[in-house]
Amino acid sequence: MPAADTPSPYPLEQLYTEHHGWLFGWLRRKLRCSHRAADLVQDTFVRILASRDALLGMREPRAYLSTTARRLVIDQARRQQIENAYLAELALTVEALDGHQSPERILLTLEALEQIAFLLEGLHPNAREAFVGYYLDELSQPQIAERLGISPRMVRKYLAQALVHCHQALDLGEG
Repeated sequence: MPAADTPSPYPLEQLYTEHHGWLFGWLRRKLRCSHRAADLVQDTFVRILASRDALLGMREPRAYLSTTARRLVIDQARRQQIENAYLAELALTVEALDGHQSPERILLTLEALEQIAFLLEGLHPNAREAFVGYYLDELSQPQIAERLGISPRMVRKYLAQALVHCHQALDLGEG
């Protein structure tokens, strides 16, 4: 291609000084936010600057600027949509995990249960069942009595027996 046929580049400085104000006003009206409009004007000129061939043969600078800016607005809206979807999913995940314990908490609970099982060794099976039912399963004394086929008074005796046994086992363990 002869040198005379090669389109001359549109000077970036000229493009910026002649059209910056117009593009800012256009975006501010579209977005109804001067801060976002200013950011997008900046992004538009950065994108044009990054494109080597953007300034070659430019005949309609405002059309080119508005098209570039419109695409940036669409990109920004898509990013915002993805971010909102991510945040909504994150909120659902947090909500779903709200009632669940962390692995560390589960480990501590299991260790405590092992200690309780160790402390309850040597107890009469009904005393052990009464203790587990009352303190771990949160059953009432009448419910435990019904389950074991004994009187509520006997449940109280078994609970007292289990507590004394645990206390003595802990005292021996410390000594």
